[in-house]
Amino acid sequence: MAGFFKKSIFLFLCAFPFLFAGNTFAQGKKLKTIIIDPGHGGKDYGARGEYEGTLGSFEKNITLAISLKLVDEIKKQMPDVKVIPTRTTDIFMDVHEKAKFANDHNGDLFISIHADAVTLKTGSRIVGYKDHHYNTTKYVGKGKSRKKVVTKHTKKVPVKEYYKIPTTRKGTSTLLLVARQSSDKVKALQNSDMYITDAEDSTATVNYESPEWKASAMLYSQKYFRRSYQLANNVQEEIAKTGRNNLGVWQREKGLWVLHATQMPAILIETGFIANYDDERYLNSEKGQQEIAQAITKAIMKYRDVIEGTAGK
Repeated sequence: MAGFFKKSIFLFLCAFPFLFAGNTFAQGKKLKTIIIDPGHGGKDYGARGEYEGTLGSFEKNITLAISLKLVDEIKKQMPDVKVIPTRTTDIFMDVHEKAKFANDHNGDLFISIHADAVTLKTGSRIVGYKDHHYNTTKYVGKGKSRKKVVTKHTKKVPVKEYYKIPTTRKGTSTLLLVARQSSDKVKALQNSDMYITDAEDSTATVNYESPEWKASAMLYSQKYFRRSYQLANNVQEEIAKTGRNNLGVWQREKGLWVLHATQMPAILIETGFIANYDDERYLNSEKGQQEIAQAITKAIMKYRDVIEGTAGK
């Protein structure tokens, strides 16, 4: 079996040498279409402000506001690039619908906008006192003269108020899939209109169950990862320039269907923490939303320069 696999890989290398050209997904590939996905929406509120002193924000509203500004900024800075949002109003779209939407619109890049949250600690304070009534019982005497004596008591007990404590964690992070191949990404490739054909016969498509196809799908997925990581790193660098906390690029293996099923490089940006006092206000402000939109746009422009081979020119 090992010998067969090696032979298959050798045949694959001969048949599809273009997949190994450089470190790019496709050398000189033009960035034509960007899909912007405002996370959550409609009945799906996402994270919400629940700590004491919160603005009561809903993630779905913040992501939409930032995404619309991002769409406008991309159009302004890159007028030759088509930018399509998955939603422009407060509607619900299943994650499968979002991935299909991106694929159907032939996106070259998928960017999902979110806001972060954590499990908050609970605090308490005494807001007053109340009477607590209780009885104690004892027995006196012996034999037939033994009697039960019940005594009533009253004491003051504190009345406590409980509240959620805002997190001290704040800043922006970007998520992407792990580098290794995922079965969902392969399925996405299988369902796409992208057919990897034999270099000698452009009409002969590779069987999806063949070692050649699986190897090619793996390589495409890895190149998606490299592209995704490149953009994610750009985003974090530009965010840091605004003075916000750069929480880095994180890899996730599960729970991010829109990144698994999109047939293009894809990232998810956690713009800030709704559960943090400062971040929540920043994310709700026109200044904060515009600043984030501009930083992401600059990151995309740097990304485009690299994939189109124009960086440094």
